[in-house]
Amino acid sequence: MGGKVTFREFLGVLGARWRIIAVSLLAVIAAAAVQTMVTPAVYTASAKIFLSATQPPGAGTNNQVVTYALSADDLARYIDVLNAPSVIEPLRDRLGLEPGTPIAVSAEVGQTSNVMTITATGGSPELIARIANTAGPVLAEVATKKFSPLLAANGQSVEATPIAPATVPTEPVSPNAKRNLMLGALLGLALGIGLALLRHTFDTKVRTEDDVKALSNRPILGDIPMVKSVKSGLLSLESDPHGRHAESIRRLRTNILFVDVTTAGHSFVVTSSVPGEGKTTTTINLALAMSDAGSKVLLIDGDLRNPSVASTMGLDGSFGLTTLLLGQADPEDVVQRWRETTLHVLPAGPVPPNPSELLGSEPMEILFGKLSHDYDFILVDSPPVVPVIDAVLINKLTHGLIMVVGAERTKKRDLASAVQSLETVDAPVAGFALNMVSAGSSTAHRYGYYGYNRGADAKPSRRERRAQAKRHA
Repeated sequence: MGGKVTFREFLGVLGARWRIIAVSLLAVIAAAAVQTMVTPAVYTASAKIFLSATQPPGAGTNNQVVTYALSADDLARYIDVLNAPSVIEPLRDRLGLEPGTPIAVSAEVGQTSNVMTITATGGSPELIARIANTAGPVLAEVATKKFSPLLAANGQSVEATPIAPATVPTEPVSPNAKRNLMLGALLGLALGIGLALLRHTFDTKVRTEDDVKALSNRPILGDIPMVKSVKSGLLSLESDPHGRHAESIRRLRTNILFVDVTTAGHSFVVTSSVPGEGKTTTTINLALAMSDAGSKVLLIDGDLRNPSVASTMGLDGSFGLTTLLLGQADPEDVVQRWRETTLHVLPAGPVPPNPSELLGSEPMEILFGKLSHDYDFILVDSPPVVPVIDAVLINKLTHGLIMVVGAERTKKRDLASAVQSLETVDAPVAGFALNMVSAGSSTAHRYGYYGYNRGADAKPSRRERRAQAKRHA
């Protein structure tokens, strides 16, 4: 995606690569879910206590218990020794735990009061609640004996008064399933979009109409699905006249009629960038569709290097276009009618040593002029543009060039090279036909260039009949 990318193009990339995004999203969410399930649950419980120093009844106290506030230094010292063995061991004994049982406990004191919050952490909700509630009293007892000598000398002791006892927690603090899944979704989405953009950037093949539009502003005349009948070499207009492939061919025929009106001509050369894009099968089916619409159609095999029209249609290809160009026969002697239709076929004939010279010769121009007066439509199957110049020579005789592009097969650089070569010699593409479109992405489109779309009905529309009447006038 060289240069600046518009938001619409960005959405187009995401739409074309949605499978990559979906797989990445689901994979990361699944990984987050598995990680969440295998991670041991961790719970916390907190208890609040008030720590104070008390002096029992005696002289100077009027036989009353006197309570003193502890200093900040004392409280800080108690927090420091909370996890000392001298506190943890008595805590284990009080709880009835085995020696060496791990206990994770912490404490903090508010800045404006002597309220201490003791928090226990562990995998057992019931145990950590007991730890949090028991740690305060144990700490007070140990502090009186070992960590407050001044208080002990004065006969004072540390007391822990419960304020808010700890309760058994019902939800773990870790792992947080909701948070993990949300983070997994965000990470998966970001990863998927990144992979989609990376795949699009380094993708060398034409896959969608957007890829064609990025290389040329000429219209997409139709998209033709990949079906078994075409892959087996059969003609869909004959073998499956009501199938999706035949419908797409008729739609292509309809849109070519509009090109025919704008160019005031009724002959087209059909080519491709490189071999293997299905141009010959597309041309033959298109010729059959045009004859079904009531037009007298001539299909010429102009691929004098690798002719295949005759073999595909089961016709005799031993004579044809080269026979006429050598002056060895007349058109009526070599043009073959296809069954009981209005389609006529001119095979390539014997393969000559100089195809380009023959196609660019004066006899070819004279022959094509004569044939143009005898038929309503002429379609010429041409060699690919990138390897040879034959399509350019034939295009000089016709009124338009249709470029067949094989989805998932044609490389962008080949298509770009073909389009540039044609534009350089002032032979621009009249329109593209995206061929071999996968079943999942082949849909009925409204082609914005023409603003027209039709279904699979083989009968010519009113517009087609008007176009035909204009040609016959």
